[in-house]
Amino acid sequence: MSLYSVQKVLFRMNKDPATRARYKSDRDALLAEYALTEEERRALAEADVGRLHLMGVHPLLLAPFAGRSGLKWPDYLTALQRARDARSA
Repeated sequence: MSLYSVQKVLFRMNKDPATRARYKSDRDALLAEYALTEEERRALAEADVGRLHLMGVHPLLLAPFAGRSGLKWPDYLTALQRARDARSA
């Protein structure tokens, strides 16, 4: 797993409007530029914040990404809690 690469993608998307535009227009090409596993690539492509959180991505990087992906704040918190519950089970 390449947590650094996942967090780098999220950081760039959170800070750079051009990267966000590329994510929307050509997601696969953008993600191919990073050293990601297939699972990481899929979680980013699907905006699966629960899975990304389980991978170790910090919630402060996930929150803006989740919001821009259309996830409402209560749903974001629920996704994180479900991920934590799944990890504990």
